Amino acid sequence: MDLHKLVKSFRYAFYGIFTALTEQNMKIHFVSAVVVIITGLFTGLSIFEWLVIILLIALVISTEMVNTAIETVVNLVSPEFHPLAKKAKDVAAGAVLVFAIASAIIGLLIFIPKWFEQ
Repeated sequence: MDLHKLVKSFRYAFYGIFTALTEQNMKIHFVSAVVVIITGLFTGLSIFEWLVIILLIALVISTEMVNTAIETVVNLVSPEFHPLAKKAKDVAAGAVLVFAIASAIIGLLIFIPKWFEQ
């Protein structure tokens, strides 16, 4: 194993994360994640609930990163408007939205009973 290549690959991956954080939607997801984590700390989640929350946050952020990568590649290969380019970008964005909505619903199913416990 080439340690230098391994270190470089991690450097590229971290650069990708920081690059994604410059995107507007990624900032929204990141702020939402911070709010959920802070809320979870005050709510007293179980280990299993934390596992679900962490997994959902990671998957929403990862899905948004894949969406950003798809949009970037589409913009590269099709700089002018093309209906297929629009379709690819819209479907990728839709995938993020579906996952974000499902995550929000799951989050509410975890948090609401804890907030209204007797």
